[in-house]
Amino acid sequence: MERRVIFDFVNVLFEECSLHQALIKDKRNSNLMMLAASQTRDKDSLTVEGVERVLSELSKTFDYVVLDSPAGIESGARHAMYFADDSIIVTNPELSSCRDADKMVGFISSRSRRAEMGASGVSPVSQTLLITRYDATRVENEESLSIVDIEELLGLPVIGVIPESKDILTCTNLGTPVITLGEPNSAAGAYSDMVDRFLGEEKALRFTTPEPVSFFKRIFG
Repeated sequence: MERRVIFDFVNVLFEECSLHQALIKDKRNSNLMMLAASQTRDKDSLTVEGVERVLSELSKTFDYVVLDSPAGIESGARHAMYFADDSIIVTNPELSSCRDADKMVGFISSRSRRAEMGASGVSPVSQTLLITRYDATRVENEESLSIVDIEELLGLPVIGVIPESKDILTCTNLGTPVITLGEPNSAAGAYSDMVDRFLGEEKALRFTTPEPVSFFKRIFG
């Protein structure tokens, strides 16, 4: 989709094009559209009022507006987190990643719009964790943080666990969402499970224990 980008969020913000002109329709799903972030302008171009106006316009057309925030707490991330109703914090089983995630959790809890309106009886942002690059074998060998460790560090429930998978890198290089690989693929199945849980369905976490090693693999490696 990125090769089809002509206008981006900042163009819409400065009224250099209409929102309709900037939206790119996914070829696989007609109900899915993307609005690209600017790759050429400084993220400080974003303003609270401007972002709110664009999000308000999007919410008139779509049931869900998903803001894919960059890592860290720079301007783009702060604006995405400020307007969130629900937040899925993405981290991996490394201490440095969890520390970065903790900063985001703190920002959302104290400086989001819902936090500012808390005195008015507005409920806080619903925050959950999505753990990526999870290697159950490394966890079992105590070479990586476990799900319980991450939950205790960040104090949030886990909405999904995505296993380490070479298919994710392959799909990234091809520009294809890994979820399109379908249920037989572990990473695709884990992302699908996460979406179902977000929509309220009860599902047990999968791919969180090491796969059994066959007799022949133990012998021949």
